[in-house]
Amino acid sequence: QVQLVESGGGLVQAGDSLRLSCAGSGRTLSNYHMGWFRQAPGKEREFVAANTWFNSGGYYRDDVKGRFVISRDNVKNTLYLQMNSLKPEDTAVYYCAAGSTSTDPEQYDYWGQGTQVTVSS
Repeated sequence: QVQLVESGGGLVQAGDSLRLSCAGSGRTLSNYHMGWFRQAPGKEREFVAANTWFNSGGYYRDDVKGRFVISRDNVKNTLYLQMNSLKPEDTAVYYCAAGSTSTDPEQYDYWGQGTQVTVSS
């Protein structure tokens, strides 16, 4: 069993940056493909980024490419999402998940509770 806890969300202005963290416990995250998703009010949960357990690089949705970077620190057992040049449309609850690199949330086995990101214009 893997427990995931996100942190680092907040209220920022357009153009600002945030770094989200996803701390793992129970098992080492280096054994899992990992991903980030987000869900805005009234919308379905959508894929943001993912990377493989061997940290071979990231996969991103088109509208965050060049602005967001997914990474992990295996010593700290933590996954990160560096978000730059934030836009109001990035506003959502952000979730980390373990078990896949798929864009389909149903393919993931473990989820955190989410952290709110709000970007004002």
